Amino acid sequence: MANDMRRSRALPPTVDLQQLRFAVAAADAGSFRQAADTLRLRQSQLSRSVRQLEHSIGGVVFERWSGGVKPTPGGHEFLRTARAILEQVDALVASAQTTKRGKAGRLAVGFCTSLSTGNLRAALLDFKVHFPQIELAAVERSRARLATALRNGTLDILIVTGATPLLDCQTLQLWNERILAALPEGHPLTTRDVVLWTDLRNQKVLLSQYDPGHELEDVLISKLPLLGDRPQIEHHDVSRSIIKSLVSMGLGVSLVMESDIGASTAGSVYRELRDGIRPSFLSFSAHWRGDNDNPALLGFLKLLAERYPSPATGK
Repeated sequence: MANDMRRSRALPPTVDLQQLRFAVAAADAGSFRQAADTLRLRQSQLSRSVRQLEHSIGGVVFERWSGGVKPTPGGHEFLRTARAILEQVDALVASAQTTKRGKAGRLAVGFCTSLSTGNLRAALLDFKVHFPQIELAAVERSRARLATALRNGTLDILIVTGATPLLDCQTLQLWNERILAALPEGHPLTTRDVVLWTDLRNQKVLLSQYDPGHELEDVLISKLPLLGDRPQIEHHDVSRSIIKSLVSMGLGVSLVMESDIGASTAGSVYRELRDGIRPSFLSFSAHWRGDNDNPALLGFLKLLAERYPSPATGK
């Protein structure tokens, strides 16, 4: 009996996927009530599930107060792992369903850019024309989460800014996109056809903490290397679309990629950024695991190589 009790205590905690989904939903909503409304559950059911989860793992995931909930320091790490687990499970289920339906295959593409216009949108549309039987899954996440998903096989290929190879991955250089200045209507710089980087010196530049915000900031610093010449930079923990909304409210200007302007925001104007007489560009590249033998991936890579046969030097 004593040995059975010792073995029982040594067993890992029991955590089910529903508890993880409820916890992630609560973290995204910042409130048990709002998460329950989104999931069409009773708040008491979701709250009880999260308490059971915390009891199982022996730690507190959320700090609770009258205004909602927020992850504890340990909860942040737990939820990060929970999201990765759920993404893998969802991909596994999707793959099984695809096989059951008799489809020819599935391609999961991760990206950090916009699909409103531009080369990525065109490439995906071209792929669907050539391979209509392939199920296409598009995933937008942070670069770190995309890289993790690529390593664990949840994603087949990443399309991201920059040409630096990811660890243990193959790389194909693709296209370049112009960098534009996003300005509020009525801003003095909107009277010009193009904007120079030096014109930003006295501006407040709003940037997202998510990709490609960091790359855009690197370009800005490279164009204005002297600290006294740089504008005031504000980092915001929001998406690119929210940044454009802040610009339209007149709270500052921003930097955007050419593909972002397809989803226009009322109250915003875009102008090409130039270094002297030349436009400024940011490069894009594809990354995939060399041991991935998914036929859908091989077809997509062939299409990309045909569309972009050599490193791009312009649009």
